[in-house]
Amino acid sequence: MTETAPGLLAVMPAWLYWAAAIWLGACVGSFLNVVAHRLPIMMQRQETLWAREALELEGDAEADAGETYNLLVPRSRCPHCGHAIRAHENIPIVSWFLLRGRCSACGAGISPRYPLVEAATAAATCIVVALFGPTWMALWALLFTWSLIALTLIDLDTQLLPDSIVLPLLWLGLLVNVAGVFAPLADAVIGAAIGYGVLWALYWAFKLLTGKEGMGYGDFKLMGAMGAWLGWAALPGVVLLASLTGIMAAVAMMLAGSMARETPMPFGPFIAAAGWLAMLLTVASVGLPGL
Repeated sequence: MTETAPGLLAVMPAWLYWAAAIWLGACVGSFLNVVAHRLPIMMQRQETLWAREALELEGDAEADAGETYNLLVPRSRCPHCGHAIRAHENIPIVSWFLLRGRCSACGAGISPRYPLVEAATAAATCIVVALFGPTWMALWALLFTWSLIALTLIDLDTQLLPDSIVLPLLWLGLLVNVAGVFAPLADAVIGAAIGYGVLWALYWAFKLLTGKEGMGYGDFKLMGAMGAWLGWAALPGVVLLASLTGIMAAVAMMLAGSMARETPMPFGPFIAAAGWLAMLLTVASVGLPGL
């Protein structure tokens, strides 16, 4: 699965190769910004619709919203004045600087998070491409990377890890490892079961001892996905790194006064970061052609 992808990639000039990687990553990052904003809203609308159907209430949630709402429709707009973002105002990273971080219609500020996510996704894409080279394995690693970025953004915003991303990620990991891309299939299946089961057991142990919930079910599923992609042997390192960085971040935020002791903090971003790093370290230790 590490053969070089056929076609123009083998003869592409180095500068064009890296320019394409950067541009691809930035464009995907722009889309992930949309996913992080819209998917929770779509989930809320769907749950409202299900509740209405269950209670046999009249009306339709989507009709009440006044328009179709998904990842593609409607066009992106300024949340302050409703100005529809034009094509030249939606160039990843570049447009934010050209607009000086403000809406061209009303002058309201545009969050720097947008170009930061685009730049971070471009950087992560380049790191994966540098490690894997132009291989089919790189494609799977990129899908893994981009999914983790989307989940991180959503969890930071809403403390939710949507099943619509986590579960396909878990199943894709198992399918990819049918050919042993990142781990033998048996290790991947065991990893998925252990990844979910260990956090599930910790959740219930903590709840029985304290009467409180220490994490959400989305965290169990995400750890299961890590096991499906990386195999069971990678899980101790992922859990340890995610736990240590999560504790350090919580302590730092409490000392800075930006978080109270009882304030819940999303654990998904730490699992995602630890899992992504574990993937990179696994690749580096194997010594694939992209190195």
